Amino acid sequence: MKTALVTGAARGIGLATARRLLDNGWGVTLLDRDAEELADAMQDLGQGTAIVADVSDPAQIEEAWDQHSQIHGRLDALINNAGVADFGPIRETTYDRWRTVMATNLDGPFLMTQAFTSMLAADGGGAVVNITSISGLRASTLRVAYGTSKAALAHLTLQQAAELGELGIRVNAVAPGPVNTKLASAVHTPDIRAAYHDAIPLNRYGHEDEIAQVIAFLVSDAASYVTGQVLAADGGFGATGIGLPSLRS
Repeated sequence: MKTALVTGAARGIGLATARRLLDNGWGVTLLDRDAEELADAMQDLGQGTAIVADVSDPAQIEEAWDQHSQIHGRLDALINNAGVADFGPIRETTYDRWRTVMATNLDGPFLMTQAFTSMLAADGGGAVVNITSISGLRASTLRVAYGTSKAALAHLTLQQAAELGELGIRVNAVAPGPVNTKLASAVHTPDIRAAYHDAIPLNRYGHEDEIAQVIAFLVSDAASYVTGQVLAADGGFGATGIGLPSLRS
């Protein structure tokens, strides 16, 4: 049985990805630092393995490696989904806020992939998918730390693909656009949602499972010759400029 490890798996895209891979017959380890939400997710899924760990802490990653290895003994796919969102003006973004975002969004995928490289390479090579964001491909206000972390993660993906390919490990990234997650519901006002709808050719937010299906494709044998790519799953948001509302009318 193929095995995957999904970080930030207690909710949102991470949980949807874990569910999709389980439905596809994979063994899945769900990793999250929120023990309570992770327990709820496990109860909802009814299967899989849970590990409570913070991807920004090398010591906790080492312990997570031990736990996953003891239970599964192999790893075919690593999905680096854990992320922190912090929105605010540049002048109000303190260094502590900046480092909190970078520690999870950038350091986490670096540390996790580094820790699990040998396990991913053991059976001829597995796959890594880093979850970046459309905010890493195009700038927006109030996202200096978040957007920069995701842009850096997109380039880290290329660096990892270039170096780990010789081990048979494929590394790609998915850059979701606006998705109907709890986070989006909490921070996107009706005006923001309307503005996104106007800017997205498909005229709607994405669904968590739509992103999960893209991730499942990238870790599957169907994508065996795909590496070093940043795939935007954004309803066309990154392809457009301004003027959609006027053109539609």
